Amino acid sequence: MWIAGGIGVVLVAGVLLGAFLPLVGFLGGVTATTAGLVPFPFLRVTVVAVLGLVVVLALFALALTRRHTTTATIAVVLAVLVSIAVTIVPVVLVAVGSADRAGDVWPIVTELWQRFTG
Repeated sequence: MWIAGGIGVVLVAGVLLGAFLPLVGFLGGVTATTAGLVPFPFLRVTVVAVLGLVVVLALFALALTRRHTTTATIAVVLAVLVSIAVTIVPVVLVAVGSADRAGDVWPIVTELWQRFTG
């Protein structure tokens, strides 16, 4: 259970530092450079991030307090999946907000993806 928890913490920290924070910074920068044409829903992203944090911490607490390795591993896997889902939410929210203004979701998503990947 301790090994599963440790691996989970490393994976969630990797998702946070390697994907979520750079992605949110990138989307905030896109909003700034387009003079608000691409909206960044700060409040919604914050609420989702805080709720995701609460769920991930609860799953880690569950993993660390279980005696069976299987239960701990399942809780850790769910925590990692929640962190990945929370990372995807800002892209979806920006795409939907931009689609309201531009009329089409996929061209905006592809453009943001091309900018992010270089």
